[in-house]
Amino acid sequence: MTDHIVIPVDGSEEATRAARRGLELATVVDATVDVLYVVERKSLRLAASADEKTRLRERGESILTEIEEIAAELEQPVTTVLREGRPGAQICTYADEADATLLVIGRQGITGLGKRLLGGVTEHVLHRSEVPVFVVPAGEGATTAATDYERVLVPTDGSETAGRAIQRGATIASRCGATIHVLNVVDLQSAGGAFSAGGLEREFVDRLEARGTEVVDGAASEITEAAPDLNVTTDVVRTSGGEGAAGGIRGYAAENDVDLIVMGSHGRSNLGRQLLGSVTSALLRTVDVPILVVSRST
Repeated sequence: MTDHIVIPVDGSEEATRAARRGLELATVVDATVDVLYVVERKSLRLAASADEKTRLRERGESILTEIEEIAAELEQPVTTVLREGRPGAQICTYADEADATLLVIGRQGITGLGKRLLGGVTEHVLHRSEVPVFVVPAGEGATTAATDYERVLVPTDGSETAGRAIQRGATIASRCGATIHVLNVVDLQSAGGAFSAGGLEREFVDRLEARGTEVVDGAASEITEAAPDLNVTTDVVRTSGGEGAAGGIRGYAAENDVDLIVMGSHGRSNLGRQLLGSVTSALLRTVDVPILVVSRST
């Protein structure tokens, strides 16, 4: 269920783009929206006077007003909230207090080598949030309005977390009238490990692909049972070499002009903190398509 969306903003172009995508999504799933701006505590401490502190807060209010104007264009009511503190921590705390069902945030940063990195606040939210996080990139893949999504991709490995992602993806696809693509990637190098150096036995590869087919067919049956009118397509793709499962998903998304990827996060540390799986983390850094990350606790 996606009925209460929280959108953190910071005044950057990327955050504003993410806010628009989040507001559009809210119109699709009929959700309420809170827009949050956090005045950094460090900036307040460094302010030389009360007037400077006031200007910092006024800047936040001005940014919230800009998002209100976008929301008015889309005829989407919003509630604006101004808080003070560490942005990442405040976003997660507010989402918990407000019983949010989705966070929408922009992906940030590119190194001099062109390798995409997640921004510090986005990284913090992805690792700490128990709420699903919709990450919007700055590339061309994020220009499609959420109201116009035609192809939603849900990669699955048959895990419980992937099952939760399938439910979310099916809901969005159904509301948008989109086709949902259910994909399993057979990563031959990972499956074979050191023994794959001389090539894998054909029977072993066949078993992997047969299991992948069972996984996607089972997911498709669940989707069709819950939403009979939803168009579902399934596929099992094979990767070898160094690209891994992330490469298989990335290639499939590009070949099929996917508008949105919905996938699970994986794992917890011994401290109980949410951790990203390597596949999800790799895709968040390299795919110019919005990705909705669904945690195990969702």
